[in-house]
Amino acid sequence: MQQQQQLHHFVFVHGSCHGAWCWFKLAAKLKLDGHRVTAIDLGGSGVDTRRLHEVRLVSEYLEPLMSFMESLPENEKVVLVGHSYGGIGTSLAMERFPAKVSVGIFLSAYMPHHDSPPAVLIQEYFKRLPQDFAMDCEFTFEEGLEHPPSSVLFGTSFLKEKAYSNCQLEDLELAMALVKPSWLYTKEMGGEDLITEERYGSGKRVFIVCEGDNVLPVEIQKWMISNYEPHEVKRIEEAGHMAMLTKPHQLSQLLQEIAAKYN
Repeated sequence: MQQQQQLHHFVFVHGSCHGAWCWFKLAAKLKLDGHRVTAIDLGGSGVDTRRLHEVRLVSEYLEPLMSFMESLPENEKVVLVGHSYGGIGTSLAMERFPAKVSVGIFLSAYMPHHDSPPAVLIQEYFKRLPQDFAMDCEFTFEEGLEHPPSSVLFGTSFLKEKAYSNCQLEDLELAMALVKPSWLYTKEMGGEDLITEERYGSGKRVFIVCEGDNVLPVEIQKWMISNYEPHEVKRIEEAGHMAMLTKPHQLSQLLQEIAAKYN
């Protein structure tokens, strides 16, 4: 008798300038396999109608994710998947709701450590970027030019040559139509008690390396892995930054394997 497939609830947290829309290919594949999928639009992102000035606090930005997590029944665990800057929101959700997350998956994502505030990781990222990396991205610097940017909007050339370099043309067109500016909340991310060893640190974390990523270069991904010690590391070849669009089938299989292992 064939063993019945175990079904999971995947919750997706998008990165800067993006929205729930970027998960559409991956969500469709997981749903076809019978899984539940929730893709969150964070504050001021996707179909959320708030403008940038209306989500000045990280609590306002992450409110859709935190409200959703709070609404889950006490006995339900989800697989939390964060992409790029969405790794920060994923980490804060794991800190606040450790009993509701079976595993946190960091898809080429910021993966902070409980020993230092998330701001340290953000600063480290910008320190390690080569000159002229940002191309035509638009930044604001409310803390001064010596600090990381306060907000970002990805430019058309940056999307085409870096973020969506491995993607189909229609995926790039979708992104150019839908990206919005995002705060990075660097100052707020400097809080010492944002993530703790007993809550966030007690959760299971799996990092997925996206090879060929031109936004979170593999050297930075490897630096995070070696310093911030996930429980497991997986890899997707030739994925680029937007693995959910370039490798949806492979990523779907990988997420299901991880979910089954850490259930």
